[in-house]
This record gives sequence, C-alpha cells and structure tokens, in this order.
Amino acid sequence: MKISYECGPCFLRQAKEAMDLSTDDEMLKMEIMEEIFKFLNDNFKLGANSNSTGSKMHNMIKQKTCCRDPYYREKIEGNEIALKYLPDVKKILEEDDSLENYVKIAIIGNILDFGAFTLDDDIEGVIKESLEKDLVIKDIEEFEESLKTNDKVLYLVDNTGEIVFDKLLLSKIKEYDLDITIAVKSEPILNDACMKEALEAGLDKYGEIVEIGAGTVGYVDSEISEEFREIFNNHKFIISKGMGNYEGLTEINLDDKELFFLLCAKCNTISKDIGVNLHDMLLFKK
Repeated sequence: MKISYECGPCFLRQAKEAMDLSTDDEMLKMEIMEEIFKFLNDNFKLGANSNSTGSKMHNMIKQKTCCRDPYYREKIEGNEIALKYLPDVKKILEEDDSLENYVKIAIIGNILDFGAFTLDDDIEGVIKESLEKDLVIKDIEEFEESLKTNDKVLYLVDNTGEIVFDKLLLSKIKEYDLDITIAVKSEPILNDACMKEALEAGLDKYGEIVEIGAGTVGYVDSEISEEFREIFNNHKFIISKGMGNYEGLTEINLDDKELFFLLCAKCNTISKDIGVNLHDMLLFKK
C-alpha cells in the first residue's frame, strides 16, 4: 500500500515510542529525530511504500540506539496477558464453535493491544462485545472452501499477544486436515512476533514455524529471504493477519493465490483503501 498524508504523524508517533523504549539519552534521541526528519524529507512522498518506509525508520532507531529489540518487555507482557484470557475465550467458543466465530476471535486478537492492558482490565468484556459485531466483509464461504480444497496453508502472523488467539483458529484449521506453515519475523520490529515469542505461545503445536528472513513492518517482498520466497511460492492458499501484511501483500501481484486477509481496520488510510469504516472487522479474499 502507498503512503497517505496521514502516515506522516503516525511515523513520528512510532519513532518517539521506539526511541523512548530504546534509550533514556535525551541528546541521542534529539540526534536520531533530526535524522528521521531528514529521512522522511527524502522518502516521504507520493507513491512511496508505507511498509518499506516504516521498516527503514525503525531499523535506523535500532541501529543508532544499539537496542536490537525495543519492544522486548511489551512482547513478553502481551503474550502473558493473552494467555491468561485464553481459557475464557475457549469457553465462549464452546457455546458457538462455528468457523466464523474462530475467525472473529483471531481478528479480535488483532484489535486488542495486549501490552496496553493490565490484568484488571475487562478484556473478556471487550471480547464478548466484539463477538456480537458482524464481520463487515465476510468471505466465510470462500474461506471454508479453500480449507476444504487445499492440503496446506501458509499463515502469516502479526503481533505478540494476538498470536495466542491465532492458536484457536489454527486448531480449527487443523480439523480440515491441512498442513500448516506459520511465518514469523526473523528480526525484532515493533511488537511483531518472532520465533521466540511464537514458540513461547505454543504455535509449534499446530504447524511448522518458519522465518521470513527479515525484520520488516508487515510483509516487504524485496526483503524476504530466498528460502522463504520458495515457501511462499509453493503455497497457493495464504492467510494474512493484520494491517502490516495487508499493506505489503497488496503491493505485489498474487492473482495465482487464494489469499485471505483477517484484520481490523485500525487506521483511516487502510479503511479508505479497503472501502470500509474505521474499526470494522474483516475477512476477505483478495
């Protein structure tokens, strides 16, 4: 997806957040912010790729602060809080174990920023409220047809915390007797899931976990490894979680794929691009 004017403030907000998590050195943060302004001045323009621009900015911060994983603590907390609420979510699904409900749960995981919640917050209430909402785009019949007619699927995960809820959908997919390959980032970026977090959440119980060969915001086709490109090319059926992967995958021609996006439209740029309202929950085939 291409940059919109609204991406500018978002880049700066993310830059401040990443720097504050990386270092307490105020002078260093000032120097880095000056470089970010220069970088955006050269690269923030009509037609630029949002994922690639954001990835370069975050990697600049990591390099300058010598902090490989600014969101390390947030990722641990996200998984821990999500795991605490997993039994409650399972009880909800026992009452209605439809495929649509499992899809909704996975999308609700995308809505919740688990790192921002405490154990006192009413996460269960948010989950139940979200389950009562309809998917605004609901290609559930096409999705189930792909589950029935393919023998393998590539599942691109998004954030920590969220991946705990992905486990439930992965368990449902297993009922269709598919071989599942789960793709994670190779290097830390934001609070995206890497191999360590995926293993800690227990995703390896549902399929083989592979790395994409890069640490990018979402999927950036030019940055993935040749090993992952072979895996990607060998899968006809692909499930993409979250906005970052949507931004990247819509930049390339994938007409030969059965590609399904599961996400919540959490920003105006993406909601306008898809043609939905802010905060709508979506399951749709590209």
